[in-house]
Amino acid sequence: MTLKIFEVENSFKVEYCKKCNTEITGNYCANCGFPRELIRIDKRYLLDEIGSVLYFDKGILYTIKQLIIRPGKAVHQFIREDRRRLVKPIIFLIICSLLYTIAQNILAFEDGYINISLEEMEGTITGKMFNWVGENYGYANIIMALFTAFWIKIFFSKYGYNYYEIFILLCFTMGMSMLIFALLGIADSIFGHRILNKGSSIAIVYSAWAIGQFFDAKKKRSYLKGLVCYLLGMISFFTILIILAIGITTVMESMG
Repeated sequence: MTLKIFEVENSFKVEYCKKCNTEITGNYCANCGFPRELIRIDKRYLLDEIGSVLYFDKGILYTIKQLIIRPGKAVHQFIREDRRRLVKPIIFLIICSLLYTIAQNILAFEDGYINISLEEMEGTITGKMFNWVGENYGYANIIMALFTAFWIKIFFSKYGYNYYEIFILLCFTMGMSMLIFALLGIADSIFGHRILNKGSSIAIVYSAWAIGQFFDAKKKRSYLKGLVCYLLGMISFFTILIILAIGITTVMESMG
């Protein structure tokens, strides 16, 4: 009897997590959540992946819904409580910027995100930099968020959020701003009315509302401070851009 028990015990194969090397007793690692076996990539896998992105309860649609009705509270919950329901912030920002770019290229509506005349700067380093911003909204938004997060950190320092948590908030709000521009651009093309030029004002107001709600929805001063931080972030971004352009131009002229 003892021999049979020993044989049964030795016939059981112990498996370890491929990621953290912890012993696995179920389908997933109890330590890191890594699956015992990866699902094979096939047609069903691809359809499930697409569905997970669009799924209304956990994907892009759910994220957009939450950021429309309660942006500050939704991001606060993402940072402090549950990070599974909303789309990852940087991915969300890039997806929204990509949607705007696709809509703009297909419908050819006038670019209203960065409404700056480049006629006098055409061919200059400054003009090329502004053109780059106009053609790379996703990257430009991420860079501008870095500056805006700096000002928010200063103005809302008493709330104890670190710089990276604030940056996550801005990825979500700026992503929604790009969706606002995309929708207004589509409306421009369909109805033939110039409403895209109002996009900047709407995006700024939305961002100020989201920032204020994130920190303290009950205080009107929070929304005003959010507006100031957003504007300072934008000014800082374009100021640094111009300074870099002037510096590069000066170096190039001095070299020949």
